[in-house]
Amino acid sequence: MPTVKNISSQYRFFFYSFDCNEPRHIHVQKGTMACKFWLVPIVLNKNFGFSPKELNIIREIISNNKTKILEAWDAHCNQYYRSAN
Repeated sequence: MPTVKNISSQYRFFFYSFDCNEPRHIHVQKGTMACKFWLVPIVLNKNFGFSPKELNIIREIISNNKTKILEAWDAHCNQYYRSAN
């Protein structure tokens, strides 16, 4: 489960290899809380425990790092599909 590097925050931003067949998205975790955001456009898909205030903070972090996150997704998922074929 690749973690997106160089995002300075208290949250962990990552994705699962088996999710590469879905639209581009990011999972976010802090302790036992987790959520999933679609990236284009940035829309909350699932939330497990984050408050609305924290979700707004997370959405802003994603927005500020969207290019980096999309590049990490594309690099990983393109590599994943090449190795699967």
